Amino acid sequence: MDRSGASKAQPSSDDPPSREPSLHQLRLFLVLAEELHFGRAAQRLFLTQPALSQQIRALEDRLRVNLVQRSSRRVDLTAAGRALVPEARGVVAAMDRFRTIAATHARQVRGHLRIGAIGGEAFMPYAIAILAELSARHPAITVEIRSMNFVEQTYVLHRREVDAAFLRPPLPPGVRSLHLATGPRVACLPADDPLVARAPLTLAQLSDHVVVDVPIPELREWWDYWTVNPRPDGRPVRYGPMAGDMDALLSAVARGQAIAFLPAEARYDYTRRGVSYVDVTDLPLSTSALAWLTDHDHPPVTALIQAARAVLQRN
Repeated sequence: MDRSGASKAQPSSDDPPSREPSLHQLRLFLVLAEELHFGRAAQRLFLTQPALSQQIRALEDRLRVNLVQRSSRRVDLTAAGRALVPEARGVVAAMDRFRTIAATHARQVRGHLRIGAIGGEAFMPYAIAILAELSARHPAITVEIRSMNFVEQTYVLHRREVDAAFLRPPLPPGVRSLHLATGPRVACLPADDPLVARAPLTLAQLSDHVVVDVPIPELREWWDYWTVNPRPDGRPVRYGPMAGDMDALLSAVARGQAIAFLPAEARYDYTRRGVSYVDVTDLPLSTSALAWLTDHDHPPVTALIQAARAVLQRN
């Protein structure tokens, strides 16, 4: 049949096989099927009307079937054209999904990520959510968690022993950070201290108590923040035994040698015999952060930061 018919003559066995239509041609056909007007369709597609008409004819030639009936005033789809519209949409949609999946995998980062964590930071809900988001986005990144003591936090990033770290500010100099959460702090007292029964307490009630100290000067600013030194009334904190990690700190408290101040989550993460955690009404809040070196050039670190920001935006 001619161009106004619904179909063309069937090819003989001697005819060469038809070529498959291009995705571009299918997209043009779908726009024409929506507009039923070559001029409006061409305008939407940023094509000239003759160029669009030529592409549709080329598509018909490849399919060996007429898709549209042309007249001077309007365009109608043939029966074949109407039948092929949903199929064309399916092909285009499938190819869009194909490209999206391919692009997603092309963006995936591969590599190994060493993440430091002080105290129980690796078990905090925000850390778990961030690592889950990272794994979902970049399953080819392997993650190694390294537990750090108080002293290690001052140098592991700068020595590049870890690529990033979950820390409790104040942070070491020379690092960038992303704020993750804010929460209360508690006092850590010997279980037999008479003040435990009088909780909640104030800092003034604890002013005569010796506080666990840290072993190196580089930690002084960080530890003064955690011990609230000096206190609101200007009195300096009296420091006692030194501890470089949580076990040493809790041991000193359990033996009645000193007290300490920790994130409120410690009452669940660090339950120990001889240790009690009490609320202190005027104890400043604490913050947690993801930290990394300013000059890092490790793609998995960038992926981790992006995952963290995505989690924070959802919460």
